[in-house]
Amino acid sequence: MQKKLEQLQTYLAHYAKSGICIAFSGGVDSSLVLKAAAQTASKVAAVYFQTTLHPVGDQNTAKKIAQEIGVPFYVIALDEFTNPNIMNNPLDRCYQCKHMLFSFLKQWAVEHGYSICMDGTNVDDLQQYRPGIRALKELNIISPLAECHITKREVRQMAADLGLSSSETPSSPCLATRLPYHTLITKEKLDKIEKAEQLLCQKGFPINRVRLHDTIARIEIPKEQFSEFYQQSDLVLALKQIGFDYITLDMEGFRSGSMDEPYQKQRGKQC
Repeated sequence: MQKKLEQLQTYLAHYAKSGICIAFSGGVDSSLVLKAAAQTASKVAAVYFQTTLHPVGDQNTAKKIAQEIGVPFYVIALDEFTNPNIMNNPLDRCYQCKHMLFSFLKQWAVEHGYSICMDGTNVDDLQQYRPGIRALKELNIISPLAECHITKREVRQMAADLGLSSSETPSSPCLATRLPYHTLITKEKLDKIEKAEQLLCQKGFPINRVRLHDTIARIEIPKEQFSEFYQQSDLVLALKQIGFDYITLDMEGFRSGSMDEPYQKQRGKQC
């Protein structure tokens, strides 16, 4: 693993003389990029997107990690609700969103004297349905982890070796991923989803997703916690009080990107 880390540091060293602006979510991927960049370049900034589609609490976590690494932390506030191409939730929503966010990041970087913009996309992300990656390429955003062929498992191991507090932090993608495509995104829906996921965390299920299908909450948690979920008789009632008519437990358990599964099957048939 040390060899992989050295490879990442060598890659980043090519940009050491340029100001490096990193799209920083506080997650393990961008944390590793930020840490490695801070070790090799003198001018590095962690820039956080404060948006309507991401859990509110993530910003505090991101700021804390940036402070631990010793890199200045900045915030760009954006409202995706001003962009109908995102709110209508098309199949390329991720592309529309990434293009909007990173266009603002590039503008911010120029205004503050940073020549290079980077993100935390890892090589495993390239194997999934991630239309946002096309936006990164169009805007010349550099993804060091992907370029160095570093997997998610390797990211977590290197982050742990470096003592980063985010090494075990569960992924926290935007809340729009909890809604089926072509379903209108509203603040009311996102608010219910966020409250439900926070409740599950408080009840001992830190790894979870609450997928909203009209008035039905489809809950994903690790399979090994199913029995624990059933034992908490008050949990279903508490979830209903948030505003769901029906509570279901997905029998396949937790998995990232489950809303993409029907479309991945279609693409597989077309190949």
